[in-house]
Amino acid sequence: MKFSDNLEKWFAEAQGHYPTKRSPLVPFLLYVQDEVGYLSDEAIVEIANRVELTPLEVRNVISYYSMLRTKPIGKYNVQVCTNICCLQRGGEDIFEHCKKTLGIGHKQTTPDGLFSLEEVECIGACSWAPAVQVNYDFHENLTPETMDAVIESYRKREQQ
Repeated sequence: MKFSDNLEKWFAEAQGHYPTKRSPLVPFLLYVQDEVGYLSDEAIVEIANRVELTPLEVRNVISYYSMLRTKPIGKYNVQVCTNICCLQRGGEDIFEHCKKTLGIGHKQTTPDGLFSLEEVECIGACSWAPAVQVNYDFHENLTPETMDAVIESYRKREQQ
């Protein structure tokens, strides 16, 4: 499998900063996922070879981290926090509103491939609950109305 020149450069540099070849596994998985969209069987085998692990050992790591995925998702991954702080401030309502607005459930993707939806445990934005993360963007102090504006802003990106 061929990765971009930037990813190849990052991997070569990262190997020199860690004591063993397997040490940068998680960051490498994240970078590959960002580039490819998910961790395909082919990517897992390639990564395993590079860090001197078996594909099964790499899959075990992938299965531990909820942010790593082996199936394609939407271009915009909407992660709604429903942990205690967000829950107490309406996180569950935001999640239900997203399900209704997007017409999908937990870990599902819209038919056009634009949005995926996940209920997550914590995104580290407790002081600004309820909070949502879309890809790497945080949105805080949400209401159903402001969540609609967030979703619409990502739809508008596709029209530009």
